[in-house]
Amino acid sequence: MSEEQMQGNVASSSGEELIAIRREKVEKIRALGVNPYGCRFETTTAPAQLKQNFEEGRQVRLLGRIIALRDMGKTQFFTLADVCGGIQCMLTKKAVSEESWALWKLLERGDWIGVQGETFVTRTGEPTVRVDSFTLLSKALRPMPDKFHGLADQDMRYRRRHLDLMSNPESAARFVARSRIIHEIRTFLAERGFIEVETPMLQDVAGGAAAKPFESYYNALKKPVTLRIAPELYLKRLLVGGFPKVFELNRNFRNEGIDARHNPEFTVLEVYEAGADFESMAQMMEEMITTVAQKVFGKLVFDQYDAEGNVRRTVDLSRPWRRADYADLVKEAAGADWFTLTPEARRSRAQDVLHIQIGEGLDDLAVTQQVYEKLVEEKQDSPLFVCHVARDLVPLAKTNPQNNEVVDVFELVMNGQELCPGYSEQNDPVEQLQRLMHQAGEETQKIDHDFVEALESGMPSAGGIGIGIDRLCMLLTGASSIRDVILFPQLKNRI
Repeated sequence: MSEEQMQGNVASSSGEELIAIRREKVEKIRALGVNPYGCRFETTTAPAQLKQNFEEGRQVRLLGRIIALRDMGKTQFFTLADVCGGIQCMLTKKAVSEESWALWKLLERGDWIGVQGETFVTRTGEPTVRVDSFTLLSKALRPMPDKFHGLADQDMRYRRRHLDLMSNPESAARFVARSRIIHEIRTFLAERGFIEVETPMLQDVAGGAAAKPFESYYNALKKPVTLRIAPELYLKRLLVGGFPKVFELNRNFRNEGIDARHNPEFTVLEVYEAGADFESMAQMMEEMITTVAQKVFGKLVFDQYDAEGNVRRTVDLSRPWRRADYADLVKEAAGADWFTLTPEARRSRAQDVLHIQIGEGLDDLAVTQQVYEKLVEEKQDSPLFVCHVARDLVPLAKTNPQNNEVVDVFELVMNGQELCPGYSEQNDPVEQLQRLMHQAGEETQKIDHDFVEALESGMPSAGGIGIGIDRLCMLLTGASSIRDVILFPQLKNRI
């Protein structure tokens, strides 16, 4: 029975049989005087790097996993790969000692080796390494997923990410791209004078957003704490302290729902710049995303896929990006007279004419927000800065000087979801306290009074943004679920 015939659940009899065979091979390798679990092996290049910058006649040393193997008797062709990609190698019996050949015959897909050899091109034009010697680095006891179908079970891909990465090149490429996206973001900000910092994950008061926190208890300090829902209030303390340009790229935690666009542990970039406002931050965000897209992917147009792999929409990042007021967009979608209607008439139109489900407990402001989310946000493909939202929705932003019912903010919407809010940050301590108290209602213990006190020491006028990195990676890789861009997403326990 071949390995491919025995792929699947390792708890099955065929899986146990295959593991037993591999264990026997481990003992045979030890009998040859070889450590099955490796030693130091220095490299000169990596498989994907070598293939990308290929030159004939180079002496190279590289390591990787054997992911494909073609046995032609005294000549062996195999693919050596890591998460970034692979390259073909060729080993002949006459090129190595009898001991090395005996060791080779005990190797298979899934094993890690280091090879040394010279590059050449086969008669079919394939860049290849002619192997002079190899070193075993790890003998795998469990088989790789089926080499033709990869790891097809989506739930298993998330739970056994290591199997997903070794068997699904698309998934591996997506996570390599995520790493490059984050690198280019940091480069973009560093080149513009922003200083990267780290602020507390454990906080006394979960501030900076309206969300339910994870709660814990700090034994050493004998006090309750929460995992942060946002770093905003600490980053603004740094503006007070004299940091003119500051950012943090790190995790937030919200004890809320899990779906295709939400994970309770997620990565966010927050950026603050003294002297800026929401309009200059929108300009920076437009420049940053297009720069990252061009550097990592070399394009500005990205297809978005559904769970079955079909294209469901296309996002064009070409500049300039549209800007429009929240109220104007709602009127475009719900009628020019929307804001002149009574609250009862708005609710009725939303339900009976626009066919939007409105919960009984929603207030009038929330009814309009539902209309916006369903008819504007979810239908938006390419970038749109939605400006000047209702004042009560954003307590940490400055009130617009021409209309005190709205605040100077933008919400960057694309691909049917909000990607990034940006504010002209509130720096008046008196007004900030009033706004926080209004938001908190009777739960005044949720107000971070230390933050308000910090504002009293003087925070410069500033612009700020917070962008969901996971959602940005979804956009730029076309992933249909946030779980496809988080290496180890949170999942329900298996029954």
